Amino acid sequence: MYLFKKIVRGSYSIKYVLPALVPELSYNDLDIKEGGTASNTFLSMVNGTIEGDVQKTRKQLLEYCELDTFAMVKILEKLLQV
Repeated sequence: MYLFKKIVRGSYSIKYVLPALVPELSYNDLDIKEGGTASNTFLSMVNGTIEGDVQKTRKQLLEYCELDTFAMVKILEKLLQV
């Protein structure tokens, strides 16, 4: 357990666990790369204060959410193998 905790830098955030358990998946190629940005972007869409292309931003949010969900499934699959 200590080695795993060291690998994920002491954090159980999906952003640290994913590269440790499923290195072939990454957020690097996404325009929205982390949850705080996704939440703030979604809030600005809901409030109608978003700047820029709404359809493009919506697509970026969907890509982020899709990867986030898929990453959780892949992490669970890895954990069930232990």
